[in-house]
Amino acid sequence: MDSPVTPRAAGSGPGPRRRDRHGRGMRGPVAPPQVPLAASRAETFADLVQDSVERLERRWPQLADIDFLVLDVPRLDGSAWSDEAVPLGGTVAAREGRVARVVVYRRPVEIRTKGRDERAALVHEVVVEQVAELLGLTPETVDPRYGED
Repeated sequence: MDSPVTPRAAGSGPGPRRRDRHGRGMRGPVAPPQVPLAASRAETFADLVQDSVERLERRWPQLADIDFLVLDVPRLDGSAWSDEAVPLGGTVAAREGRVARVVVYRRPVEIRTKGRDERAALVHEVVVEQVAELLGLTPETVDPRYGED
């Protein structure tokens, strides 16, 4: 019976295998790294937050002094579960030696949205609300288009 895979030449020695044992070829990535398909959900979500921050920084240059973080889920602070909804974001005020932080929680936002556009809109709302809380302003002052979507 003929084999579909040609044997190696006697002098070639061990080298990279060109095919797996079934003759289908070596497994590799589905898409090259520069293609959006290769980006993880966490990376895509972080890009949405970054886009929202860049949009606001044009109007509020002082946002460059604030750290924006993405965490998967909010931490449970030792307090018992309550009837409150899971937060979508939070803030940490500036302290001695530490800059202020805005945190957006990825999983609660993803669960509440169906598509990329809806997710981008909710991320922007969360970022605007948290920035407004840090700056002591209303969300409408931070972004005049807040709530229009």
